[in-house]
Amino acid sequence: QVQLVESGGGLVQPGGSLRLSCAASGSIFNINTMGWYRQAPGKQRELVAAITSGRTNYADFVKGRFTISRDNAKNTVYLQMNSLKPEDTAVYYCNAFLRSSPTDKYLTVWGQGNLVTVSS
Repeated sequence: QVQLVESGGGLVQPGGSLRLSCAASGSIFNINTMGWYRQAPGKQRELVAAITSGRTNYADFVKGRFTISRDNAKNTVYLQMNSLKPEDTAVYYCNAFLRSSPTDKYLTVWGQGNLVTVSS
């Protein structure tokens, strides 16, 4: 089994910064893509950023403010969030598209979610 464990959320004032981390553990052969999604109250879950073999993809609403990075040796993905706005308040989820052996199919695994609150 594979598990994603997130850390780093919390309360921050507008204009502040936070760094989220997500570490994958368990039976992992290869991780193709790691990413971050978020879900605000009453809204659908949406993509924030993703990283695949060093290539990054960002939602328009975070470009220039958020940076996704990855440490392949640690199977960990990070999300550095700067210039935070109240509308960034949401539960942030990481995910990974991975397989546990060379013969397994790729599957998507989700983290438990981490609340980020941007408020004065």
